[in-house]
Amino acid sequence: MSSSLFLAVPSNTPGGLEAEISEHFGHCDLFTLINIQEGKVTKVDTVANVEHGAGGCMEPVLLLKDQGVQAIIVGGMGARPMQALAEVNIDVYFAEKKSLKKVQEAVDGIVQGNFPVMRAEQTCKGAGTCHH
Repeated sequence: MSSSLFLAVPSNTPGGLEAEISEHFGHCDLFTLINIQEGKVTKVDTVANVEHGAGGCMEPVLLLKDQGVQAIIVGGMGARPMQALAEVNIDVYFAEKKSLKKVQEAVDGIVQGNFPVMRAEQTCKGAGTCHH
């Protein structure tokens, strides 16, 4: 990890470091936004997710881009939002579903370098069997 990172974690209300991580990127209640400098949290904020409307998962991608996010940790997502995040230079890190419960665990893991960059073969294929 670089010396500075602006991280987003899909979260359930109310957000923050003690919030539960949402399992669905596009339908999460909000994103907890964490500034990390030299391995330490310097600021925590939240931003409400946008309506999952006609743009589908593209709307949250644009929201995160507009916030200046550099990376996100997910347990899964579709190929289209993953590609869109790459196009706006947001790194996607993968954490096995159910391996993390709270946002703080995601922050600790990213600081320790525990999460790999998500690969295309890890995306959901739209068969209805992938809850992301």
